[in-house]
Amino acid sequence: MAVLFSKIKKKVPQMITVVKSNGEREPFNVLKLEHSLLNAGVSPTSVQKIIDVVQKELIDGMSTTEIYRHAFFILHKMEKASAVRYSMRRSLSELGPSGFPFEKFVAEIFKVQGYTIETDKMIVGYCTEHELDVVAFNEKKLIMCEVKFHNTNGIKTDLKVALYVKARFDDLRKMHFNYGGREMMLSEGLLVTNTKFTKSAISYAMCSGVGMIGWNYPVNGNLHDLIVKYKMHPITSLVSINSDEKKYLISKGFVICSTVLEKLPILQAGGFSRQRIDAIIDEIKAL
Repeated sequence: MAVLFSKIKKKVPQMITVVKSNGEREPFNVLKLEHSLLNAGVSPTSVQKIIDVVQKELIDGMSTTEIYRHAFFILHKMEKASAVRYSMRRSLSELGPSGFPFEKFVAEIFKVQGYTIETDKMIVGYCTEHELDVVAFNEKKLIMCEVKFHNTNGIKTDLKVALYVKARFDDLRKMHFNYGGREMMLSEGLLVTNTKFTKSAISYAMCSGVGMIGWNYPVNGNLHDLIVKYKMHPITSLVSINSDEKKYLISKGFVICSTVLEKLPILQAGGFSRQRIDAIIDEIKAL
C-alpha cells in the first residue's frame, strides 16, 4: 500500500477547510480521500484522476459529503464495482430509518460464519430481563449483541452506551442458557454499530474488556473488514436501483446483495423488468 501512495501525485491546496458530517471543520486531507479509494480496490490510475479533479474543484467550506458524492460520481463512470465498495459506509446508514434492517445485517454476518441466529429476543439475566438485538450460537460459543444504528455517519456511539452494555452483559454472564440443545454460558457480549465510537468509549472498552465492533474499530476485525471478508455488501450499496426500489427490497427482507440472486421472483413481483434484473445481477456478480 505504501508503494501505491507514493506513486500518486498530490497537490494539496493551502488553507482549505472542509465541513465534516458532524458540523466540525478540519483542513482538507487528500490522504484520507486517497486511502478510502484505495481501500475500495480502486486502481491507482483511477485514484489519481479522481484526486486531480477533486482538488481542482475544491472550495473552502465544502462538505465532506459533497466531496464524497463528487468522487463517487467520477468513480462510477470508471469502475462500477469499486464505486459500490467505496459507498459501503454510507450505504449502511441508508438501511434505516429504523435500526431493524441493520440488526438483520449484523445477524447475517454471524450467519455466514456458521452461527445459528436469533434476533430481537428477551433474555432473562441474573437480576432482570434484557432485550437483545442479536443472539448467535454454535457448538462452542454463545454471543449476544447490542446493536446501535445511526442514520448519520457523523454520530458516534458514546461512553454511556458502552457503560450500560457492560452492565447488561455482566448480568447475563451469571446465567446458564440452553441453545441448540446444549447448556451454555455467555462467551462474548458485543456492542455493534454502523458508524464509529467516541474516544472515551474506546478507552473504556480497552480497560473494561467490553467487546465492540464499529466501522473502523477494532483495527482488525472491524465492520468494514467483516463486510469485505465475507462479501456482505448491503443492498443499499447497489447503484443500479433507486432509493424507492431499495426501500421495497428492504421491506421484503433483503439486506445483503447476494441474497437477491437467491430470490429473483421477488424482483419480478416488484415490477422490475428483465433488463433491470439482468443489470442488478451483473452488478452483484461484479462484487
